[in-house]
Amino acid sequence: MTTEYTHTPVLCAETLDYLKPAAGSIVCDATLGRAGHGSLLARAALPGGGIYIGIDLDADALAATRPVLEALYRDIGEGEYFLLQGSFADMDVLLAQVGIGYVDTFLFDLGVSSPQIDDPARGFSFKQDAPLDMRLDQSAGIKTAADLLATLDQQELTRILHDYGEEKWASRIAAFVVNQRQSTPLTHSQQLVDLIKAAIPASARRAGGHPAKRTFQALRIAVNGELDALQAGLEAAIRWTRPGGRIGVLTFHSLEDRLVKRIFAQCEQSCSCPADLPLCMCEEKATLRVLTKRPLQPSEDEITENPRARSTKLRVAEKL
Repeated sequence: MTTEYTHTPVLCAETLDYLKPAAGSIVCDATLGRAGHGSLLARAALPGGGIYIGIDLDADALAATRPVLEALYRDIGEGEYFLLQGSFADMDVLLAQVGIGYVDTFLFDLGVSSPQIDDPARGFSFKQDAPLDMRLDQSAGIKTAADLLATLDQQELTRILHDYGEEKWASRIAAFVVNQRQSTPLTHSQQLVDLIKAAIPASARRAGGHPAKRTFQALRIAVNGELDALQAGLEAAIRWTRPGGRIGVLTFHSLEDRLVKRIFAQCEQSCSCPADLPLCMCEEKATLRVLTKRPLQPSEDEITENPRARSTKLRVAEKL
């Protein structure tokens, strides 16, 4: 891969302000991407013997980012960095490889990066024709989006499009998929876009952005098991974070944001007993303090410069 990408990280100043990575600390970038945020975290932590850990499923992202981190490390001349391929769902195993006992700062920058969207071979975008792959880790033996469209029954397809894409026309799109695949396999993005446009009435296509956006999002989430991985990764991060350490999560759609909000809220509760009990019997204690009661969002100026930032939300919590 020789294509040069321009990757613009979102809410950089706000992320650093809330996470407060310190010299000599241990930081984990759970979604390395092109190290937009990671470079800032590493530059803050490595002086004084800090450790930077970057994790990503995508081998292309790791290969593209390694020279960036190597140059930064040579410039600083202190600390250590580790780049690990894997899912943050396996956070316990990955961090055990590094041989640390805790982490000071975690950042999860969710979703698909601009380089992945813009690479036609990955099949993430509904704006250019490409094979319907959508795997974040293309070396993994998991089913592609085309495989799901070819094998799932109509009920399961409807559930995925409704639950993961919040698609109003999920059942109709699923019916069209099942009908078309009897004669023609759906293997490329343009085929799917054309099918979605045919399935959704013209009057409903005039609002809400591109009609294929929600279906492509749903298939990507299903292919990569993103929501299950997010829950497992966040729960692991909460365990690994030292008291006083911070966890930040950048989300790009409502499903992710609601999940993060729920997990943070649950960990902020100090008692889970029924409200009618006169005394606490569970003896549970809060493990987090949420620092962003309302999620932080990009300014209009940042959105103008980087339109893909529009839906971003940042939530941050501190370990108690």
